[in-house]
Amino acid sequence: MAETATPAPPAGGGKNKLYPGAAAALEGLVADGQTLAVGGFGLCGIPEALIEALRDSGVKNLTAISNNAGVDGFGLGLLLETRQISKMISSYVGENKEFERQFLSGELQLEFNPQGTLAERLRAGGAGIPAFFTRTGYGTVVAEGKETRQFGEHWYVMETALVADVALVKAWKADKAGNLVFRKTARNFNPACAMAGKVCVAEVEEVVEIGDIDPDHVHLPGIYVDRIVHNPNPEKRIEQRTVRTAGDK
Repeated sequence: MAETATPAPPAGGGKNKLYPGAAAALEGLVADGQTLAVGGFGLCGIPEALIEALRDSGVKNLTAISNNAGVDGFGLGLLLETRQISKMISSYVGENKEFERQFLSGELQLEFNPQGTLAERLRAGGAGIPAFFTRTGYGTVVAEGKETRQFGEHWYVMETALVADVALVKAWKADKAGNLVFRKTARNFNPACAMAGKVCVAEVEEVVEIGDIDPDHVHLPGIYVDRIVHNPNPEKRIEQRTVRTAGDK
């Protein structure tokens, strides 16, 4: 059955955030030239279905804010192969040969960030803080062209906040109001990406009724989430598989 762009309103009234599929959830949101914040840490906690739907949408000239650039043939690597990403704002890109090729040939722009700085830039964007000072990167190429200032005995670099047109994130569980629970490492960048997006689409493995998640267990309030996609069986590919042999202790 074909996906429907607009979900039916819930029986109890209010906005239904649950969409029938990734393509439907992105319909009317994504466009050429946008900036997207995409959650994930390596291949852990990446919105796999949403990335594939973004590829299939054909939008191009995208700026992607993401801790990493996926790997060849998976994650954001899919969008690099199709040349839909023109700029990456990232921390770690060492697992993607196509990324390396495009960057070294001048086809892809790169704004490198220390990992903690990238996380704080996203958090600041979501909190409405336009800029902040950090000691990280002072005296290195990271600080070139940026304002520096001395506080006490130390020098600091001013970093600006990051705000995205659309955030694509991955969570373990959501209720129908969009309250999210993340699992382990997937909690690193996904909440910050969600808050930094003007619109947020969350891909989740489990959807429950409102009230089924203990409020104390909510990692990200539903106020930040606009659309939900249920993907109960993600691939969850392992970035580097290491196997212990029988003789290892």
